[in-house]
Formats: sequence, C-alpha cells, structure tokens
Amino acid sequence: MNLRDRAAPHLLTLVMAAAIGPLAMNIFLPSLPGMARHFESDYAVMQLAVSFYLVATAGLQLFIGPASDRFGRRPVLLVCIGVFLVGTVAAVYAPTVEFLLACRLLQAFSSAGMVISRAVVRDTVSAVEAAGQIGYITMGMSVVPMIGPLIGGYLDEIFGWQAGFWLTFAFGIAAFLIVLFDLPETNRRRSESLAAQFRAYPTLLGSMLFWCYALTAAFATGAFFAFIGGGPYVATEMLHLSPSQYGLYFGVISVGYMLGNFLSGRFARRIGINRMMLSGNLVACFGMILAIVLFKAGLYHPLSLFGPMFFAGLGNGLTLPSANAGIVSVKPHLAGSASGLGGALQIGGGAALSVFSVALITPDSGPFPLLWLMFLSAAAAGLTTLVLIYRERGTGPGR
Repeated sequence: MNLRDRAAPHLLTLVMAAAIGPLAMNIFLPSLPGMARHFESDYAVMQLAVSFYLVATAGLQLFIGPASDRFGRRPVLLVCIGVFLVGTVAAVYAPTVEFLLACRLLQAFSSAGMVISRAVVRDTVSAVEAAGQIGYITMGMSVVPMIGPLIGGYLDEIFGWQAGFWLTFAFGIAAFLIVLFDLPETNRRRSESLAAQFRAYPTLLGSMLFWCYALTAAFATGAFFAFIGGGPYVATEMLHLSPSQYGLYFGVISVGYMLGNFLSGRFARRIGINRMMLSGNLVACFGMILAIVLFKAGLYHPLSLFGPMFFAGLGNGLTLPSANAGIVSVKPHLAGSASGLGGALQIGGGAALSVFSVALITPDSGPFPLLWLMFLSAAAAGLTTLVLIYRERGTGPGR
C-alpha cells in the first residue's frame, strides 16, 4: 500500500516521535551536578539547561501546532527532528555552558513529536477514543524517561556526560527514519495560511472548556517539572545518591506514569475523561502528602522521596492523556493549534515551577519547599477539573 493512501501511522511511530523530547529532557538529569563542575558553573546556572529547554519547548509549540495545520503533520515533524539532531551533536562539543544552553534551544524542536502525535490521533479518531490512544502512546513513550536517567547515569560514570547526548542522537536518527517511512499525511483539511491559524488562537483562548483542560494539564505537568528542577538536588545533596542511583530510583516515577497511562488507555472510554482526570489529581495529591509525612517523621531515605513519587507519576498518567484529548477536541478543526497552545501552557508552567523549585530549596530547608510546591500544583489541577465537571454538569462530551 502506498504511504499516502494509508489513513494512520503505526502506534510505534507516534511513540518514537513523542519520546524524543522526554529522552532529551531526562537522560542527562543525573549528570547535572557533574556538568556544573565540568563547566565550572553553579548548579542553579547548570539547571537552566532544563529550564531553557522547557521555555523553548513552550514557545516553539505555539508555532509547531499551527504550522502542522497549515503545511501538514509529516513535513513539519521531519524538519523539527532534523533541527533537534543538529542541536544534539553540537551539544556534545559545547565549549562553554552558554553554548550548551544554545544547543538545548535547538533540541527543544523535539517538542514537535508530542504536539503532532496528539494532532495525528485527533485527525483519525473521536475525542473519547483519542484519550485511549494518547494514553497508549504516552505509556509507550514513558519507557524512555523510565530508563533514560538510569542509562544516562551509568553512561556518565563510565564515559562522561557527553555519552548521554550521543545516545539521544542515535535515538533521534531512528525516530527520523521511522517517521520518514511510516507516517502518512493525516491532515486532510489544511488551513489556507499560517496567519489564519494564529488568528484562531483567540477562538481557543475564548473557550472555557479549553482553559479547563489546558490548566488541568498544565498544573499536573507543573508538579512533575517542579520535581525535575529540584529533585536532582534533593537526591544528590540531601540523600547522597550517585548519578546511577538517581537514575534507578527515577524509574519508580516512570513505572507509575506508565501504569497510569495503561489504565487511562484501558478505561478512559468507559469512565469518561473528566472523571479520569479527577482520579489522577487525587492520586497525585495523596503521593505528595505521603512524602511530606515521611520526611516530617525524619525518614530521610530515597524511598521516602521516590516511593510517594510513584503515586505522583501514576496520577499524571491518569490525568494527562484525558486532559490532552480534551484540549485537541474542543475545536477539532484546530487540533494542531490547540495541541501546540495547550502544550505551550503545560511546558511554560512547568518551566516556571522548575526554576521556582530550585530557588526555594536550600541546604537548610530540606525537601519540604519542593514537596509543598508539587502538592499545591497537583491540588490546583484538581480544582480546575472540578470546575470543568461542574460546568458540564455531567452532560458534556467529556462525561
């Protein structure tokens, strides 16, 4: 069968495309303290490699989504992966931390994978079915952040921090080839101009449903990215974990996230996306309260941090597929733009909380500022979900 005649790509293709960004985000996290020493920089400055990446990801999604509505999903995704590959190779040879940060901006083009994967799903299935499909995609791609930090930690200890970037480059090459040979064009209703797509943003921003879904996703994501920002410091400086040990424990979060994605893919259609989101919010809040209680009791052990983080990952796995399905279903003809705008709100909020979490933590504060920040973010996601449920009164499409 001709590629152009196929209605949809294989699920693995969307998983590979969506996984590039999480790999670029997570694989070098265990190396951050060592990279700070390599570049003779403060940890807070080195952590900007995470924050800048998130900010760039947020900004780029505002353009990637509309571009895919105008020019098609396939060409935009291929171009963005190509830019990502250039930035990844350049990062390996970065002479200064400033040069590395510039390379991270190019790596942020990997965000096209998740933006366009969500849009492709919405191009081919209904809103409720989209929640299940997105759940399975995120379940598959969650393998990457589950094993990425673990592999990155061992590579760092054996070969140095650059090895993680080489592995990321190899993964990007594989994803590019799979997209090239398997992704047909699913956008059958391309917009007349890119400007027309940007003019559609007020339509989305004027929708209360869009805001409820987007803020639920943003606050849920923000809790996780707060951990991305402050977690390595707590793990290495307060719990005295090595890079490989941090990577191993980080897998606990990813296992929870994968389980949540699986449950979302299995039950979202039966339960409804709104109730699925609320369930995830409550599970995440429970995890954060559990962590606070354990540390208050003086149990400074890695499992006091990463054990409760399992529930945070599980909660996000339940919440995000349904929230993202809601985002791209508010205005189906603007699926790409909605995916980009919703993703920008998620990642932008995550970037802010990532920086904020680092600013709050000090050697004397313990992990509590990070844990309370994560709890408040997860609780805010629950409140926006309740607003959505109240507004629809159990009769809307997200029932």
